[in-house]
Parts: sequence; C-alpha cells; structure tokens
Amino acid sequence: MFVDLGIDKDKEVMKMKKLIIISLILILIAGITMFIIGKDKSPAEFPEYEGYEEYEKAVFAGGCFWCMEPPFEKLDGVYDAVSGYTGGSTENPTYKEVSSGTTGHYEAITVFYDADKISYSGLLDVFVKQIDPTDGDGQFVDRGQQYAPAIFYLNDDEKVLAEYALEKLDLSGRFDKPIQVKVIPFEAFYYAEEYHQDYYEKNSLKYKYYRFNSGRDQFLDKYWEEERKEENMDNKTSIEFDKEKRLEELRKIELDVTQNEATEPPFDNPYWDNKDDGIYVDIVSGEVLFSSKDKYKSGTGWPSFTKPLEAGNIVEKVDRKLLSKRIEIRSLNADSHLGHVFTDGPAPTGLRYCMNSAALRFIPKDKLDEEGYGEYEKIFEVE
Repeated sequence: MFVDLGIDKDKEVMKMKKLIIISLILILIAGITMFIIGKDKSPAEFPEYEGYEEYEKAVFAGGCFWCMEPPFEKLDGVYDAVSGYTGGSTENPTYKEVSSGTTGHYEAITVFYDADKISYSGLLDVFVKQIDPTDGDGQFVDRGQQYAPAIFYLNDDEKVLAEYALEKLDLSGRFDKPIQVKVIPFEAFYYAEEYHQDYYEKNSLKYKYYRFNSGRDQFLDKYWEEERKEENMDNKTSIEFDKEKRLEELRKIELDVTQNEATEPPFDNPYWDNKDDGIYVDIVSGEVLFSSKDKYKSGTGWPSFTKPLEAGNIVEKVDRKLLSKRIEIRSLNADSHLGHVFTDGPAPTGLRYCMNSAALRFIPKDKLDEEGYGEYEKIFEVE
C-alpha cells in the first residue's frame, strides 16, 4: 500500500512538472509573438527633419494650424513650429484628405524646443491660451474632428502634465462650460504641404483676413485679455547668475532642498507664517517666483500660494518618488526644487503651490527697488 501511494505521488509530481514546462513554453511562444508583432508595428515617429534632431518635440492640435504656429515661434527656446497631420490612420495624407474629415487625422503642429530654455509645462500654458478648450467639435469657424483641440503626448510624463494643465484650467473657473480637449497618445506626424508652413509669413494678408474673420482673436481677447498683453505669454528669457558661487553660499538646508529635493520641517521654516508684503525669488538665481498677494495660510506649515507671480519662471515636472504621481515645481533658470502643487487650494485658482522656505528669498516691498525688482512695486500700490 505504501508503495502504491509513493508511485501515485511520483506521478502527480511528474504531472505538475509537465504542466509547468508546458506553461513556460506557452509563455515563451507568446513573448516571441509579441516581439515579432512589436517589430512589425511602426513606432511613434516623425519624418526626418534635418537640423532638428537635438530638440525636444511637443505636438498640439488647436484648429487651423496656420494660427497655431505664430504664438509658439516667438517664444524664447522654441526653434520652430511646423504644421502637419496626426492622430489618424491614413499614411502620408494630403490637406484635401484631412480637411474632408475622412482620415481621422487632426490639423496639428509639432513644436521643436530647447528644454533648457522653456519647459513642456510652459508650452502647455501657451497652448491653452490659443484655443477654445470648451469646443470639442472644431475650433471657431472650422468644424469637424479634424479641427478639434487635442494634446498628443510622447511619454507618460507628458500625459500627466497635460492632464494637470487641463485640470488647472478647469479649476480656474475661467470658462462656464466643460473642458473638451483630448489627451491622446502620439503615434506618427506627417508634415503638411510646404505652402502651409509659416503661412502667416508667406501670405500675411490672407492670413490676417482669415484669422480676423475666424473669431479666434475675439474669443481669446474675451477670456485672456490681460495675459495677451504680455507679448511673450509669460515666457521669460534666461538670466545671468553664477550658480556654482551661489551654491557655495547656501546653508545646508537650502542646498538639500534646492539640489537634492529634500523637504524642510513644517511650521519650522522662515516664511510659512510670513504676512509681510513683498515678493519671493529663487534663492539661487534670484528669478521672481511668487507674491505675498497670492500667499495664504494653508495650515500645512509651509508657505503656500494660489498662483505664481511669474508663471514663465515656474517649471512643472512629474515626481514619482512616492507611490502616487505628484507635480513637482522647479525654477526655470536655476532648476531649483521648490516644492509641489496640489489641486486642493482656494479660489480663484483652486491650486496650492506648497513651497519650501529654504528654496526662497523674500524681498519686502520697500526693498524692491534697492534689490533690482522695482518693476514689481506697482502690484502693491493702493488701488
């Protein structure tokens, strides 16, 4: 009897081994199949564009691509913006095919930019100020899916930042209708015909006539009047400073926070409860970041603001250090870690820029001119 049980046991063991081997073989076959399919599938791609290889790329759709090129091409850090087609299934489509609405493609632009001079989040801020984000069926006089607004992300970080930018726009309460901008994975970009490239320069009179009659500028003036007065749409040029020297002058906590993404203790830092009027600048570069006008007591123990004073000096990046993805805030020129931004703030933005005091330097309003920031005195003038 004991022998029989042993034989049965050996049979069961052999059976299990066979099942395991068969499973491993099936997994291997599946892996090889996926590899072959993956090799056959065209990767996300751009056609070769000589001289553009060193630049980062961002892809946006905002209706007529003639109107989308100019606001990006004037930005410091943008090398070029080119018109094309993306999002559909037709390879190498023509303008006639895309405009007919039969290809699934969007009229779009690819922005080639230097990430050391302007961030992807900075480009997103410009993008949302060029479109009607509540119109998912076209843009202004141009109707149809091919003219709808969309952001095409090239990686997961861009996806997170794009979704945050749209959430931020929604929280602002600027529009009384839902945001309809799609966030879509990028697959391929096809350059539009040459006569479409820089159309606003090649055919300036026709372009101006079309743009005026499209209603785009009238809409943007209504919703972004103050922002449109800023010629560069909050995009600040780089500044001169000796970073190595400044880092040598920092205290340990300031160095740890700005260079190693450390977090200072709550309620035990210089500015969490500072109520004086003035501005906050990057402790390394001196670039302007926040104003006391936008500071509020969040109860967290860190200085908190509803918005930046100079949005162009703020860079948003994805922070994956914790289990959840957070939006990290860094300075543009010094690349200092400043803190994080959250969507649980008060009106009017619904945002909480939670900063480290150790990354900031406070300049009282009566010292602004003396410190070289005299242009900001006007924001503290009694109205």
